[in-house]
Amino acid sequence: MKTIAVYPGTFDPITYGHIDVIDRASEIFDRVIVLVARNTSKSPMFSADERLKLVKLTVGKYKNVIVDSFDGLLVDYAREKRATVLVRGLRAVSDFEYEFQMALTNRKLAGEIKTVFLVPHEKYTYLNSSLVREIARLGGDVSQFVPKIVQKEIMKKINI
Repeated sequence: MKTIAVYPGTFDPITYGHIDVIDRASEIFDRVIVLVARNTSKSPMFSADERLKLVKLTVGKYKNVIVDSFDGLLVDYAREKRATVLVRGLRAVSDFEYEFQMALTNRKLAGEIKTVFLVPHEKYTYLNSSLVREIARLGGDVSQFVPKIVQKEIMKKINI
């Protein structure tokens, strides 16, 4: 049986750190679903549809990676797709407490679904989407943090 993993996130915007985790997951699992969250508690720069499009454009080279979106309970989505693994990226110790809490909660809700933590390359450990958005808003160069297509779309948003 093939192992299906779900890598959920807001991806606002997708960064090289996210891509590094996707790359690692694609080498471990038979299929990886990159799941763009439609989180109503956040105020994203990009709409869910825009984020979905940017992620699709960014991960198109991976043959075993698909992109989808959701707005419900993650474990319900995973069950629906017959996924047995949730992938979470850990950049630093500061991520651990939240991710640990989420992993234990998901285990209570769906014990058959395992959480796997992947650590991105050390050059991305400081990188997050909020930092990229802030740098862009302040006129900084984000080219070393996101793919060109993402940078282009960020600049369009900033210049509106």
